[in-house]
Amino acid sequence: MDKVFKALADGTRRRLLDRLHEENGQTLGELCARIDMARQSVTQHLAVLEAANLVATVRRGRKRLHYLNPVPLHEIQERWIDKFERPRLRALGDLKRRAEEAMTDRPSFVYVTYIASTPEKVWEALTDADLTAAYWGRRNVSDWQRGSRWEHVRTDGSGVADVVGTVVESEPPTRMVTTWASPENEGQEDKHSRVTYDIRQHEDIVRLTVTHEDLNDEGERSDVSYGWPAVLSSLKSLLETGTTMPQAPWDVPGR
Repeated sequence: MDKVFKALADGTRRRLLDRLHEENGQTLGELCARIDMARQSVTQHLAVLEAANLVATVRRGRKRLHYLNPVPLHEIQERWIDKFERPRLRALGDLKRRAEEAMTDRPSFVYVTYIASTPEKVWEALTDADLTAAYWGRRNVSDWQRGSRWEHVRTDGSGVADVVGTVVESEPPTRMVTTWASPENEGQEDKHSRVTYDIRQHEDIVRLTVTHEDLNDEGERSDVSYGWPAVLSSLKSLLETGTTMPQAPWDVPGR
């Protein structure tokens, strides 16, 4: 939390966060164009924001995109603000969010977690059907080659897939992009969303960034913003302790 407050203490860094809040997923050049400052200085400010986990970077081809990570800000809100004015501030926050998202095309969600593991093991946990069954409660089934179909299959023996899609990119063990759709919408590309997994190693830990974009509406964004943290917490537990959580985190009441 100290790094977060230090990062927020600078006006330039707050302006960078405002720019990403206005338009998430910008390149360094796009951010520099709106800040009257040398490129090297902006890079240094972004490094401070990234170290505080307020900004996450995702490679998209040759581009390096910067995304606002709202989790630390949410933690500040819960600890220092929400408990004092919870009902009123939540109502105002909901109104503000709906007004802002009404101005965008389709909502997206970015989540970052750090795991004491290796890129190879994280990749295996995301793609091995038996491992996904253990921590996710669904089997992710595919050969994970570019262009291949994948399915998110129930473990009750029914063979029912709740999600289907296509592997758009596959670069083991650092990056994978897949489309997501309900089976009934598989042939309707305008109803597909897109999930990107970026896996980056730093010494003995891995930073896993999950970007879920092109969501259909705010209701779907609310669902994934609740589901992804639960799923990735379960994955982290399995890789770091060798066992899954004793209870499914998505079953915790209080959503």
